[in-house]
Amino acid sequence: MPELAVQAVGLGKQYRVGQLESGYETLREQLTKLGRRAIGRGGPRAPRELFWALRDVSFEIEPGDVLGVIGRNGAGKTTLLRVLSRITEPTVGYVDVRGRLGSLLEVGTGFHPELTGRENVFLNGAILGMRRREIVSRFDEIVEFSGVNRFVDTPVKRYSSGMYVRLAFAVAAHLEPEILVVDEVLSVGDAEFQKKSLGKMEEIGASGRTVIFVSHNMATVARLCTRAIMLDAGRIVAQGSTDSVIAQYLRSGTDTPGRRAWSDPATAPGDAVARLRHVAIVDAEGREVEAVDLREPIGIELSFDVLPGAPPMTPMLALYNDQGVHVFNALDPDERWLQPLEPGTYTTRAWIPANLLNEATYFVTAFVNTIKPGYLQRHINVSEAVSFQVVNRLEGSSAKGSVTGTWGGAVAPLLGWSTDVEEKSERGATVRR
Repeated sequence: MPELAVQAVGLGKQYRVGQLESGYETLREQLTKLGRRAIGRGGPRAPRELFWALRDVSFEIEPGDVLGVIGRNGAGKTTLLRVLSRITEPTVGYVDVRGRLGSLLEVGTGFHPELTGRENVFLNGAILGMRRREIVSRFDEIVEFSGVNRFVDTPVKRYSSGMYVRLAFAVAAHLEPEILVVDEVLSVGDAEFQKKSLGKMEEIGASGRTVIFVSHNMATVARLCTRAIMLDAGRIVAQGSTDSVIAQYLRSGTDTPGRRAWSDPATAPGDAVARLRHVAIVDAEGREVEAVDLREPIGIELSFDVLPGAPPMTPMLALYNDQGVHVFNALDPDERWLQPLEPGTYTTRAWIPANLLNEATYFVTAFVNTIKPGYLQRHINVSEAVSFQVVNRLEGSSAKGSVTGTWGGAVAPLLGWSTDVEEKSERGATVRR
């Protein structure tokens, strides 16, 4: 087996909650407290609360993997990156990092404020173990990428936060570390720089180097990462394919899965003529999924029992996104539903076309109704029965093209486009094509 790039075994990091001593006491108060302790009148110290920022974290990263680390605020993501970067030591467990590691955890990490941008580039290269000639060979490329050409000989303490992060990322990415660790700090940059940075990270991943990436932007994680882990309260609660971990992360705030089933007909949603069996999200091959690329069709599977004496009934659904926008209603127009139905189990699938829905989380409300003039008689009605995530992996054509940022709207259809061009020939004639 190839040697692992990173291996973490039983990592744990513990902190004390609160300060060791108050920073707001006067000198007189501090001297009094010391005197009382000396004569035994200070009393025992109150026990201090201990807090585990990481607990029993184990994972492996192979060379060339691009690993996404996701989780809510306070889940332990930044603490994990600090341990991996050897900024802090773990309380228990260990981590093996095999290869030169470059990290970008916060604005200005590894920069000395009194040194110029040029001097900090060479300082960071030296910290990474690079020779001077290696740094010189990449220097112009670093400065060009960062866009701080005019200010490269200015002390970085005078840089804006955006200039800091542009230069810091350029250094971390271009000095060719074998393992690149990047926190959410890229959100400081402007849209143009974010696009350049994401493209550079894709290039790094494609070159066989290892990337560990923390972000709250699930679209970016889905685009960049081949695998993901999800942290909650300092523990790994999910790891595996990027799509499945993202789906679990998004579902963790909604308690709505990609499949729901009811085994007991007596308690299943419905009435005296229809009972719901299950609702599920499926891909083009019929496999149950919780995340789908926006270039792929999405199936919503509805299975229900029709009981004796049932009138005509039509399966229907409503779709809402995570902003509460009602995206659409839909029903099956097949004439079979206009006739009384024979008893049995009916399983139907509604297909949402590829290149229609935008990146978001969607919730499905499932219905089975009898359509009457002017109103609907509802037999089954389950609000937010299931949910699914639409992600963008930037493989193939979509309405977003190469755009990596937020794309407004509930839908993002791939429209048909046609273009006429009028060109002038050297003789002045108009040529159309």
